Amino acid sequence: MSEEIRLLERLSNAFGPSGNEAEVRDVLREELENQADEVKVDKLGNIFFYHHGKDSYPKVMLAAHMDEVGFLITFIEEDGFLRFHTLGGITTNIMPGQRILLKGERGFVKGIIGTKPPHLMKEEERKKVLPIEELFIDIGAGSIEEVMEKGVEIGTTGVFDVRFADLGGGYVRGKAFDDRAGCTVLAEVFKALKDSPYNIVAVGTVQEEVGLRGARTAAWQVEPDYALALEGTFAADVPGTKPHRTSAKLKAGPVVTIADRTTITHPKVLKTLVRVGRERSIPFQFKKVPSGGTDAGAIHLTKAGVPSGTVAVPCRYIHGPAAITHVDDLRNTISLVKEFVKAISTT
Repeated sequence: MSEEIRLLERLSNAFGPSGNEAEVRDVLREELENQADEVKVDKLGNIFFYHHGKDSYPKVMLAAHMDEVGFLITFIEEDGFLRFHTLGGITTNIMPGQRILLKGERGFVKGIIGTKPPHLMKEEERKKVLPIEELFIDIGAGSIEEVMEKGVEIGTTGVFDVRFADLGGGYVRGKAFDDRAGCTVLAEVFKALKDSPYNIVAVGTVQEEVGLRGARTAAWQVEPDYALALEGTFAADVPGTKPHRTSAKLKAGPVVTIADRTTITHPKVLKTLVRVGRERSIPFQFKKVPSGGTDAGAIHLTKAGVPSGTVAVPCRYIHGPAAITHVDDLRNTISLVKEFVKAISTT
């Protein structure tokens, strides 16, 4: 297994819903602590890796969020079933039957999202998307007391219970590629440039999925000259998607955002990404559906403003139980971001 896939596997398998990113942060610290000139963690939980280069070069911030979409327990039924709220954008149509991993006070607890049996549903009930109020998590407990014995309580958080897998042919499947794919790019680019003369701050941010929160405070502290959000973005190259709605494809290279819901990429950042991609023969594609948002949305509005953009690894099925990506896209994203840092630092 290659180095970048090994790291993606560790990051994908790590537990890290919004507000509980410690396990992901520990993986990044272990990977980069000895590569950095300085490491710090702020009050919110963002982790910063500094490479101090020459004073004549600008400061470039690379940001990848550590959190993943997840679940928050909000109520415990008398018979032991758990009601929940989502952390981040998960649609209810993919929830029924999914395996869930909760992190309780006594360790991890496995469960499943349950519904009324289809045998008891009326015809119209079978056809509709169930609202979250009709869903629950079953952890194999028959009472509130049994739930508490397992270490689960109101406020316990969870994620989809999926382990990383190599599908062959360069394809890999795993949980939370949004944004553990971006975290992998962050780490590999930082390691590749650790002996360079450039000024780089690699930041693992918290709570992106619930409002770009960590990136806002991180950028305030870093005060970068340029910034790039590193992401795992939605690929729509699946049956039934019209060509103009196919936002990105697998095996077509990193996805460069021109505009999304939170950011219009700064012209210099965009032109630099396009130029180095073409000059270095690194395949890339533009994000064709300007929806969603990234940490760049918070970073570019910090203080007097930061020229920012987003580069992402295309991944199918993000914000669901598992995503699929291709190693070529991961490697080409690493290459494009590495060349971007060099170019933006010297122009």
